[in-house]
Amino acid sequence: MSYLILLILPVIIDYTILKKIKIDPKAKALIFDLDGTLADTMPVHFIAYKNILINYGIEFTPELFDTLAGIPAVGTIKKLNELFGTKMDPEEIGNFKEREYEKIMDKMKPVEPVVELVRNYYNKLPMSIGTGGYKRLAWKSLEIIGLKNYFDILISSEDVIHSKPHPETFLKCADLMGVEPKYCQVFEDGALGIQAANDAGMMSTLVTDYYKVTIGEGI
Repeated sequence: MSYLILLILPVIIDYTILKKIKIDPKAKALIFDLDGTLADTMPVHFIAYKNILINYGIEFTPELFDTLAGIPAVGTIKKLNELFGTKMDPEEIGNFKEREYEKIMDKMKPVEPVVELVRNYYNKLPMSIGTGGYKRLAWKSLEIIGLKNYFDILISSEDVIHSKPHPETFLKCADLMGVEPKYCQVFEDGALGIQAANDAGMMSTLVTDYYKVTIGEGI
């Protein structure tokens, strides 16, 4: 007599991968932050800052970086001067950091749950980008993650007087899309961006609830 023995192995499901971002039923337009929201660029930015700031005696940690999320490079250097009493030239060091970042930015990865949202709602709802980064690098990031042709409207640090948490970035996006702020849903990865969206009177979604944050890990 022969026997068939079945080996049943436990199946482990990562439910964070299956968790999908939902569009608010009231939303008539979507606004996306870029770094850390559509593109997982934060590990790349982190390494670029860390490599530069060590020369100024600053230990740049993931926790410190998290408090600066959404602030343009020049503003970040100004804030670090305040925190550490350094006298770095914000324009010079900020631009230096961006050059360091550009050298390794090809290592960024798409944030799949958010990218999927863009693809699903393309040509269904107006969409725009509201980023604290530089315009040229923002378009390059979109090209790397395959979304350059999905957006016509991109508001960057060069387009505003006040950066996040001021709502100007997102209000300009809404204006160019022709949609009232209250009908816009903003997708962000940082507290400053969420504050900017809320102060603009918009709906906001924190995307870090939907993917693993990798700041401080290898790239």
